[in-house]
Amino acid sequence: MDPILNEHNKDEFPPAHTAEHLLNQTMIRMFGCARSNNAHIERKKSKITYILDSKPDRKAEREIERRMNELINEDMPVTFEFVDRHHIPDEVSLDRLPDDASEMIRLVRIGDYDVCPCIGKHVRSTSQIGRFEILGTNWDEHARSFRIRYKVVQ
Repeated sequence: MDPILNEHNKDEFPPAHTAEHLLNQTMIRMFGCARSNNAHIERKKSKITYILDSKPDRKAEREIERRMNELINEDMPVTFEFVDRHHIPDEVSLDRLPDDASEMIRLVRIGDYDVCPCIGKHVRSTSQIGRFEILGTNWDEHARSFRIRYKVVQ
């Protein structure tokens, strides 16, 4: 019997959506920030915003891109598991789930690198993402927000 999950109203492009997961964890590890709560993921161009202490320089931007492509080339498996909300692993936050989220939660794991709740579409392994390219960035000093525009090239 399949678990009952919330309805999903998006039709993600799986390579770009899976790259979003990798990018979230990369930003957490590089800058100590939270996962993005402002992402627009599309086939041609995606944009995602992080709240940071300071603006990353060009060297840091190149390092984000380098790390992303290194992770993609590792060909890590993308797997799913279903857990009830009372047995969520310690490293997983449910802060961003909607108030009406189901009792069963689907966790998406990318190798040992990332795990988070998600009901979207993903590739089976990171090598299916393609090459990650940063198209540009913007920094809003007042909001302390760093927006990355990227695409995946297959």
